[in-house]
Amino acid sequence: MGKIKNILFVMYDQLRADYLGCTGHPTIQTPHIDAFAKTGVLFNRAYCQAPVCGPSRVSFYTGRYMSSHGAGYNNVPFSLDQWTMGDYLAEVGMRSVLVGKTHMAPDREGMQRLQINPASDLGVWISQSGFEPFERDDGLHPDQSLDPNLAYNNYLRALGYDSDNPWHDFANSAEGPNGEILSGWSMRYARLPARLPDEHTETPYMTDRAMDFIKTAGEQPWCLHFSLIKPHWPYVAPVPYNDMYGPNQILAVNNSAAEMADPHPVIAAFQGHEGSENFRREEVRQTVIPTYMGLITQCDDQFGRLMAFLKNQGRLEDTMIVLTSDHGDYLGDHGLGEKDLLHEEVARIPMIIYDPDAAANSRRGVVEERLVEAIDLIPTFLDSQGGDLHPHRLEGRSLLPLLRGTGEAPDWRDAVFSETDYAFHPARNTLGVAPDRARAYMVRTEDWKYIFYEGYRPQLFHLAEDPKEQNDLGTDPTYAGQRADLHEKLFHWLRNRAMRSTLSNDAVAQRTGNAKARGYLFGVW
Repeated sequence: MGKIKNILFVMYDQLRADYLGCTGHPTIQTPHIDAFAKTGVLFNRAYCQAPVCGPSRVSFYTGRYMSSHGAGYNNVPFSLDQWTMGDYLAEVGMRSVLVGKTHMAPDREGMQRLQINPASDLGVWISQSGFEPFERDDGLHPDQSLDPNLAYNNYLRALGYDSDNPWHDFANSAEGPNGEILSGWSMRYARLPARLPDEHTETPYMTDRAMDFIKTAGEQPWCLHFSLIKPHWPYVAPVPYNDMYGPNQILAVNNSAAEMADPHPVIAAFQGHEGSENFRREEVRQTVIPTYMGLITQCDDQFGRLMAFLKNQGRLEDTMIVLTSDHGDYLGDHGLGEKDLLHEEVARIPMIIYDPDAAANSRRGVVEERLVEAIDLIPTFLDSQGGDLHPHRLEGRSLLPLLRGTGEAPDWRDAVFSETDYAFHPARNTLGVAPDRARAYMVRTEDWKYIFYEGYRPQLFHLAEDPKEQNDLGTDPTYAGQRADLHEKLFHWLRNRAMRSTLSNDAVAQRTGNAKARGYLFGVW
């Protein structure tokens, strides 16, 4: 073991915290991730700051809550004046490099206002959220709304997969009996194999590209953000992963008669989405979830390849490794599909961190139950390098004390927070809510979860007795005091966002009370 020189930051897309062997799933096969968890700390109560790809990732990349960075949904640019992971790590001499997905949209209006050429080095840096794009791959849609000539598409064409969009037509589609393309956007085809072999699909390809970067990285310390699209939909997997699992191996649906009969108005509006209506059908769950599990096992197999490569390269001796996800997936729980709301299935995320430093030896294999957040990663990375934690901007806190057991951290947080902005969803129209009022906020403590919906009644769950969130106490008069206490905690959190982001606390302290010395003679007689 040695000191941390490099950081490998692995993110899967839409991977639920409870869909790993090491987090308790009874049937899924994730032996490589399970083994990895024994080398580091598994944070069993880690939470994203927004259960949607875009805003969650912006929180990871800025170390700030959604209320602070302002990017509330996918393809909503965050302001270019926000510091990113790349900016912070550059201060400690570390390159920040991307292989895979970010889901970030550049702030083109901001660049135009400041006369920054998007094609310039600075423009690319801003557009890629502060990462050097070794290879960016956000996937494609059938309408080719992104560049159809992404490297992965060109790779497939070079292998003979002839198509305007081989990402869709081969990697994310199945084949009918007459050779017709059965699009992976239709969940009914989820059990059919992808139209190409495992080794040509996205996850192995991007794993190869991550290894290509590490081979050529040189001596400068690096942080590699290795960000995979899977197990996010389209739910299409290659042989053997498409039929590795059966319906008898999926988790039972999590809902109660009460929450289905009388759901919260916002929940009810989301239950009206097509994806939610379909996921309430057992036929759909039994078709899709086994494939979702297969994609996770494929991710695990490729993670095993990557770990073996790092060992052979001698990189396990000096590389901190983080494995996490941007959010979960409802998969029919609570009568819902997709993500976007604030139940445990989507707000809680897997997080495992390996620290190669010998100071972490006593904590290897520990399951840590203290509450942590996605925004804790940047402070952790900086702390590992002896850098400034910038408390006037960064809203998370370093996990290094929990990784190394340096003290009991008696002042550790007693709550975590997450938010959602559902302005872009049909549910908002169903409710008749204005775009700037379609918001909800979650505070989760050791035993309780309180969710505040703008314009609607709150939800309250006693997680100590109701971990599956089936009994909503949001209107129960018995718990009025508990709701008031958690509402105040949420209000206190909102009042304490790091908004003075251009001046450090030290700079403010130096200016405090020195007006007269600077010649500003306020109130002098």
